[in-house]
Amino acid sequence: MLIVGLLGVIIIYGGFLYLLFSGRSTANLPWYLLLSPWICVYFGLTLPQQLAAIAWFKAKLKR
Repeated sequence: MLIVGLLGVIIIYGGFLYLLFSGRSTANLPWYLLLSPWICVYFGLTLPQQLAAIAWFKAKLKR
């Protein structure tokens, strides 16, 4: 899952940036398209890494 997620991040974000910088509209892309590869990355991590990621997000949101 981790490798699939990382490849998804590279491909999806690369395509999104290509559309953005080429002047084409990105308005019809759903928001979850950019979120979905990160879900694969999260589930590809070990349990301690997942818990550390959750703690990191909680610390970032408390500011």
